[in-house]
Amino acid sequence: MPAVQQLAMQASGEAPRIRLQDVAVTLGGRSILEDVSLDVVPGRITTLVGNNGAGKTTLLRVVVGLTRPAAGRVWRASRVRIGYVPQHFAVDVNLPITARRFMALSGYADAARWQEVVDDTGVAALLDQPLQGLSGGEMRRILLARALLQHPSVLALDEPAAGLDGRSQGALYRLIGTLRDRYGCAVVVISHDLNLVMAASDEVLCLEHGRIACRGAPASVIEHPEYQKLFGSHLGPDTGVFPHDHHDHSHAHPRRSAAGGGHG
Repeated sequence: MPAVQQLAMQASGEAPRIRLQDVAVTLGGRSILEDVSLDVVPGRITTLVGNNGAGKTTLLRVVVGLTRPAAGRVWRASRVRIGYVPQHFAVDVNLPITARRFMALSGYADAARWQEVVDDTGVAALLDQPLQGLSGGEMRRILLARALLQHPSVLALDEPAAGLDGRSQGALYRLIGTLRDRYGCAVVVISHDLNLVMAASDEVLCLEHGRIACRGAPASVIEHPEYQKLFGSHLGPDTGVFPHDHHDHSHAHPRRSAAGGGHG
């Protein structure tokens, strides 16, 4: 069985919050992930890309702790807090509950933090609506707000922009960048929109058949033969997301001003 250990944090704050080393996952006798390593670093947006069935969601679930690997090692920093936003969230139609009440169930205790998160995520107009009446995009914003109430050191987002139009996707990725800067958290996100990925990520990890085909900064990954084999060399029109300078965000001020399913 894999080793799950505590990862000592360095005084600089630059040590990974979570580290995966040579992780393998087998489900139903089928290999889903094999020899996957990943460092989840404060202030870094890491985006997982790959075709359907490549293992992206399974890898994110390993990061979150919902899936236990069959081999390899997972280290976690002391007192690491994870905010997880799944792609799909089932709402019981027989249990009416407002978005406000749903968020309150997270156990937050700080009114100032509540207001900060509501403002940052733009969910004020949704709070008194029933969860059952929210669109997919609105529900993901509520889930994101709820996750932020927990003061997460790691945000794990599975297709947060799924079902949104291009303008709304860009706005959401600007928000993710702002949250990374504001709270100094590590972000691991799954996305199919390659334009947004290349504009909004610090690191891109490309999965193919459960293995890492290539990884690195967006500018290097897009030139990699394995990436071009999977997605081609042309991304189409550039998508403006937010100014992204790849500097060290691990010491960002907490109130820095804002800018602007399956095994897949």
